[in-house]
Amino acid sequence: MIEVRIHGRGGQGAVIASQILAEAAFREGKHVQAFPSFGSERRGAPVAAFVRIDDEPVRVRTEIYHPDGLVVLDESLISQKLVDVTQGLKDGGWILINSSHGPERFADLGEYRIATVDASHIAVKHHLGSITAPIVNTAIAGAVASFTHLFGLENLADAIRAHVPIKPDENVAAAMEAAEAVRELAPAAGGR
Repeated sequence: MIEVRIHGRGGQGAVIASQILAEAAFREGKHVQAFPSFGSERRGAPVAAFVRIDDEPVRVRTEIYHPDGLVVLDESLISQKLVDVTQGLKDGGWILINSSHGPERFADLGEYRIATVDASHIAVKHHLGSITAPIVNTAIAGAVASFTHLFGLENLADAIRAHVPIKPDENVAAAMEAAEAVRELAPAAGGR
C-alpha cells in the first residue's frame, strides 16, 4: 500500500487534491481511499488530507501516521515550523513541496527524495485563484504524477475534469505544466 499525506492551508485545495490523486490512481485500476483531517476549519489554517493506493481493497480507516510520501502545498508550513511535516515519514520516503526555490533549500529535512515545483506561479499563470491566494491543487497533482509515477497524466486529466467543474481546461493545463516543471534533489546531495 502507498500512503500519501498532504499538508496545506485551508483554501489551497488539499482536500480536492487528495480526491484527484485517488481518482487518477483508481482509473489505473487501483483501490483507493482519500479523506481530510481538519483542525480549526478556517481559511489559512493548517489542514491535512490523506490518500491510500493499493492493488488490494483498502480496509484501513485511520489517519496516515507513517506515509510513504508527503505533499506540501505551502512551504511556510515548513519554514515557520507550524507542522512537523516529516513526522512519521518512512525511510526512503519522498517529499514534494510547492516552492519557488529549488529542492536544495530543503535538504535539511532528511535523507528523503525531495522535489519542488512552483505550483503557485503555475496556478496564477492559469488564473486559478488569485495572485495572493492561488489554488494549487491541480498543479501539485501534475507534479505528483511526474515525480512518483503512481498514475499517468491522461488519467490525471480525466480525474481533474471529474472533480473540478470550474475552469477544467485551465486546471488540466496547470497540471501538465507542473508535471514538466518538477525539480528533484540529486541523490548525491542528500536525497535517496
